[in-house]
Amino acid sequence: MINPSIAMKLMSAKNTFTNNHPKFVSFLSAVFGTGITEDTIIEITVTKPGQAPITSNIKVKQEDLELMETLKEMGGFR
Repeated sequence: MINPSIAMKLMSAKNTFTNNHPKFVSFLSAVFGTGITEDTIIEITVTKPGQAPITSNIKVKQEDLELMETLKEMGGFR
């Protein structure tokens, strides 16, 4: 069971992230709102100032979907 204090901190951090990055949150809602299925490829690129971009990807497995569902059930992750 999650400590209520930690849950409150997580919700506060989520709300701050949403306020700071509304376009990214909308993007995530659009992508995940239609459902992610097994074999979906998720790719991310990180570009640090003055450095070359680094890109990686994953092919979603059933276990990943189960983890995402567990995180949603923990609360606040939609």
